[in-house]
This record gives sequence, structure tokens and C-alpha cells, in this order.
Amino acid sequence: MGSFSIWHWLVVLLVILLLFGSGKISGLMGDLAKGIKSFKQNIKEDEKDASMEAQAPAQPPAGTIPGPQQGTAAAATAQPQPQAQAAPQAQAAPQAPPPGSRPAA
Repeated sequence: MGSFSIWHWLVVLLVILLLFGSGKISGLMGDLAKGIKSFKQNIKEDEKDASMEAQAPAQPPAGTIPGPQQGTAAAATAQPQPQAQAAPQAQAAPQAPPPGSRPAA
């Protein structure tokens, strides 16, 4: 009593075919197959890219900046950095006193 017989499954299959139609089900299966093929193809491409990156020699970036130098001899030979001059600041215009206040004597 706990399991369904073959007749129960045939009735369920018949109802599904009537609701969705055979054309729609075959279309869904075709779309599923295309999705699986696309997934497998992308996995292979990713593996190819990863193997190409592993085979490439490690090269430092083209524009490297040297790190901090240690020791007094290295500090003595370091070139001084030019300092940027600050632009002269414009003087602020005098502010009017708030309304209702007394002028300063």
C-alpha cells in the first residue's frame, strides 16, 4: 500500500502530457541538454585558461616601485624627493556681524 503501482504512474504521466503537451516537454529537454553542453564547454575553457596561467613564467609588473630601503648606507644614497610648494591662499573677506549684535568698540 505504501508504493504506487504502474497504473498510478501511467495516469500521472498521461495528466502531465495533457497539461503540457509533448512538444513543450521535448523542447524543455532540448534546452536542458543545451545548458549541460554549454556548462561542460565553459568548464573545459576554464581549465585551459588555468593551465596556461600555470605555465606562464612569473614576471614582475612593468612599473615596479622599490620598497623602503634598510640601513644607513642605503638611506645616505637615497635621492631626496622634491617637495611641492603650497599655493598661496587667498585672504578671506571680512564677515559682516550677525544681525542684532552690537558692533565692537
